[in-house]
Amino acid sequence: MDRAPGPSVRLKLTLSYTGFLLLAGVLLLAAVWVFLLRYVPERALIVTGTPTHGVFPIRSNLLRVFVPRAAVVLAFLLVLGLVGGWTLAGRILAPLTRVTDATRLAATGSLSHRIRLPGREDEFRELADAFDTMLGRLEAHVAEHRRFAANASHELRTPLAISKAILDVARADPHRDAGEVLDRLHTVNTRAIGLTEALLLLSRAEQRSFTREHVDLSLIAEDVTETLLPLAEKRGVTLGTRGDITPTTGSQALLRQLTTNLVQNAIIHNLPEQGIVWVTTGVRPDSVVLTVENTGEQVAPELVPTLTEPFRRGTERVHTDHAGAGLGLAIAKTITQAHDGTLTLTPRPAGGLRVTVELPATGGAPHTPAPAAVVR
Repeated sequence: MDRAPGPSVRLKLTLSYTGFLLLAGVLLLAAVWVFLLRYVPERALIVTGTPTHGVFPIRSNLLRVFVPRAAVVLAFLLVLGLVGGWTLAGRILAPLTRVTDATRLAATGSLSHRIRLPGREDEFRELADAFDTMLGRLEAHVAEHRRFAANASHELRTPLAISKAILDVARADPHRDAGEVLDRLHTVNTRAIGLTEALLLLSRAEQRSFTREHVDLSLIAEDVTETLLPLAEKRGVTLGTRGDITPTTGSQALLRQLTTNLVQNAIIHNLPEQGIVWVTTGVRPDSVVLTVENTGEQVAPELVPTLTEPFRRGTERVHTDHAGAGLGLAIAKTITQAHDGTLTLTPRPAGGLRVTVELPATGGAPHTPAPAAVVR
């Protein structure tokens, strides 16, 4: 925004200090003058040892002596106020100058600079620390987006490169079975479409561009487990569901996607045989909770925080027919944050993972525990 140039804050503070100092000086001199007028007589009778004596005016002489000296004092206060005020204002505003310089550096794209203002806690120190915190978060956010863009480009490039290779092989071998080529192209194209839809869903959740409505997580959990039952049966996994009525607000479609990602992830990354997935909903004083737990291989604690990053997979997480593109938990975390909730991953001592989603609760029907249901 273009603004007309104006006086600097340092100049304003200097003039303010000077004006206050002059005002204090004038008031002090006025008080002295009033004191003199009150206690000094207008005329005085001077009696000497000589026969000559007389009456001499005192106040008129005092006025001629007081006024020039008062003017000198005010002039001194004016100079002192300007010089001292300019110096003091510069010292006081020095931290603000460092904040301004850091802001200009950030505007050019340099987010690694930090103010690190020394000294004790005061308003400028709080401002500098808050700005450093903001710069740190911005730097991490920008780095995350750059990494996400690079990973997304790589993931999107992979199916395109595979499709090109399949077509090149088919062109070089005209007698190759066309049905096999079409099947492979269909598989690659389906994976590319799934990745694109996942990216769009992730963007939509980050922007919070959805309408909120009353939702019962327990009903969504039951519906999702029934939908994924064929996948669980195919992989020999037992699904167990139990929960209370869990009223919250949000996008039913996004919360269904969140639950689907968690349950599908728990089914896929499970034991080769006789795996189990537990889906539980519950109510806390101010929140509702969805917990998805599964058996599986041991998960290293240091690996857990990285599982919600886009395109990150554990060592055992390789591409399969249902492995996706490594966005399942990332989408789940983004949807949770878009609903003002928290997603927590905890490795189970016996192997596998426990994922807990906590969302704000809303008023609803009294929560009566639902009977346990185990389907296979």
